[in-house]
Amino acid sequence: MPLEIEGPSRIFLKLECLQPIGSFKIRGSGNALALADEAELARGVWTASAGNMAQGVAWNARRLGIPCTVVVPESAPRAKRDALERLGARIVPIPFERWWQVFTDRSYPGMEGIFVHPFANPAVIAGNGTIGLEILEDLTEVDAVLVPYGGGGLVCGIASAVKALSPRTRVFGCEVETAAPLAASLAAGRPSAVNYTPSFVDGIGGRGLLPEMWPMVKALLAGSLVVSLDEIAAAIRLLVSRARVVAEGAGAASVAAALSAQAPSGTVVCVVSGGNVDANVLAAILSGVPPSR
Repeated sequence: MPLEIEGPSRIFLKLECLQPIGSFKIRGSGNALALADEAELARGVWTASAGNMAQGVAWNARRLGIPCTVVVPESAPRAKRDALERLGARIVPIPFERWWQVFTDRSYPGMEGIFVHPFANPAVIAGNGTIGLEILEDLTEVDAVLVPYGGGGLVCGIASAVKALSPRTRVFGCEVETAAPLAASLAAGRPSAVNYTPSFVDGIGGRGLLPEMWPMVKALLAGSLVVSLDEIAAAIRLLVSRARVVAEGAGAASVAAALSAQAPSGTVVCVVSGGNVDANVLAAILSGVPPSR
């Protein structure tokens, strides 16, 4: 979908917010379960997620008729928890710091079955790469692709596909200023930790860049575009008013970056990664008073 905005760029939207679960996570989780051993799958699956990957795993688990458990941060939005319950997942809420540690440990007491890592998983990354293939099928000439950066699995999957078929196309990760580990890591030349401030942008941003993601990030990405909460709120309002599209904070980060002073020029594709925003948060943003958290 093109978004007609006056400026140096022609902006197109890749609307992953229109997926059955409202986000791109259905792709990577589906690929991971499709490639898993059937005997192991019978014991069920589990993941750690603030909401969207959890919904992807839960949706695919329900399709396969296997149990699903999700470890979520206690700050996970009510809308995303409600969606998980509708999909039949068992929810285990824990403090954010302990939840973040699960990404490194790949374990948590009481979990059974296959663990689907939300981003540092080759099958998940490959599934995400299908977005890049579809972008180039629709647009043969693309100057830049802007992708929200959470753990790196989405942007690295897309960049792997795009760079293989169109080496000149630059792929950027888009972050929120309240938690921008990609920008800090690229500046330092190594995986770096950052201060994390909770906000309504709950689908991206963490305390650091996972070391195992660093080789891909360093090799594939052209850089990080960091935007403010106000810029993301403005992008959400623009998407609703001009494109009739509802995006969550993380999903709108790419559009906010495309409209910022640091945006690349030419034909730019913004991946709107998800639309699972809490109704009260959306109402506040549309009224011009975005919530602080």
